[in-house]
Amino acid sequence: MAAFKSRDRDAFMAHWAKIMANPACAARVILANGIVTGNIGAWTDGAERLVGYWIGREFWGRGIASAALAQFLHYEAARPLTARVAKHNPASIRVLRKAGFAPAGEDAFDLPDGTKFEELVFRL
Repeated sequence: MAAFKSRDRDAFMAHWAKIMANPACAARVILANGIVTGNIGAWTDGAERLVGYWIGREFWGRGIASAALAQFLHYEAARPLTARVAKHNPASIRVLRKAGFAPAGEDAFDLPDGTKFEELVFRL
């Protein structure tokens, strides 16, 4: 349900090396019952402090994203905090609303394959 396709291992590791080298980034592993189920983080992009998360598909629908975001918000104190979510992703929209994020706008951009991608912007 994300805007971008999964990367192959080498591209993924290069992406994460770049993320981890950024001192403005706060990245955490999401554990559920001792199992790695995803990741969550916050980073600065221009004037915005953004938050995002990824949960493995096999763990969807268990409340893991909601719990992880609630816990992460105790760690990440920056406000306002912005989240961008695919317009067609009602599960993530519910996660954000449950955490107190409110709609703040809409945006759209073209993906590399030319497809138009629409997203909703939420703020806390």
